Amino acid sequence: MKTIASSEFKASCLALLNLVKENHETLIITKHGKPVARVVPFVEESQENPLKDSIVFEKDVISPIDDEWDALNDNS
Repeated sequence: MKTIASSEFKASCLALLNLVKENHETLIITKHGKPVARVVPFVEESQENPLKDSIVFEKDVISPIDDEWDALNDNS
């Protein structure tokens, strides 16, 4: 991760953006020695649903069960 002063970034912005793109390296821009911005390489997001195939169907969870129980009298 490279750090650069805002004045230097302003002077060579396009060249620095090309470096971020080519090297896939994050660039931290500072003002008076303190970080104020981060330039990161763009990553194309997948169009596929990230939750696809993440749920497993176990059984019917809506229909009532056959077991009867009394919640007030726990006979464990």
